[in-house]
Amino acid sequence: MSNTIGRRALIGGGLGLAAGALALTAPASASAYTTLRVATFNIHHGAGADNILNLERIAAIIEELDVDVVGLQEVDRHWSERSDWADQTALLGRMLRMRAIYGANLDLDPVTEGEPRRQYGTAILSRGPILRWKNTLLPKYPAGEQRGLLQATIEHNGARFTFANTHLQHTSAAERAEQAAAIIQLLGDERTLLTGDLNATADKPEIQILTDVYADSWPAVGEGPGYTYDALNPTARIDFVLATPDVKPVSARVVTEHAEASDHLAVVAEYRIRKGIQ
Repeated sequence: MSNTIGRRALIGGGLGLAAGALALTAPASASAYTTLRVATFNIHHGAGADNILNLERIAAIIEELDVDVVGLQEVDRHWSERSDWADQTALLGRMLRMRAIYGANLDLDPVTEGEPRRQYGTAILSRGPILRWKNTLLPKYPAGEQRGLLQATIEHNGARFTFANTHLQHTSAAERAEQAAAIIQLLGDERTLLTGDLNATADKPEIQILTDVYADSWPAVGEGPGYTYDALNPTARIDFVLATPDVKPVSARVVTEHAEASDHLAVVAEYRIRKGIQ
């Protein structure tokens, strides 16, 4: 199903896909590459360090970043009073005029029969068409919180690629390691960008499971430590933008403006990507 506000917006939750596919052929004189700008942002269900729920503030930050695709973590869908029972993915999609899909990792019965299910998970917003997508639950220990991998096939300016978004367990390195290994198996060897709050730093073995396959944009083109958590006094880099080696990073930065909007800082990265299907 689609909703048109300026651009076509695909609102997720398992109900709709972009109809058809854009032609990927280009004139012989056109460049074989295009620029792709992506971001990762843990939005803390729209509540900032000031304890104010303000989803419009989150939307304004994403708009300022001028990204083609963004992966969001800690997104509510009719979850509770803390987010006004809102479908945050649908709202952000409409505010930003972006296609939007949602992966529910926690899925609970409503408080009152007949109301929407209460869900908590991750989202992907895209300027370009989302051709297909799925959310897969990741390995979970008995004391852990259910996590997932949200995958989408996206077209942007003549390039087709997989964009994946995740949020790994925060309490167990062993659990994160199993989740990372599962992600490698799920994504395979297609051209891919992977974003997420990985809840561990780059030197940890569980993160190296991922970075052995997907190149970390920050050491390649970022400057400084790249700390993203916590937002008001960041001391750790736990939010990542990774990609297969055939997607070349051009720049990366931590978004330090509007630090009060969430408990994490967003990371934005720009890539050079070959057009076509790979």
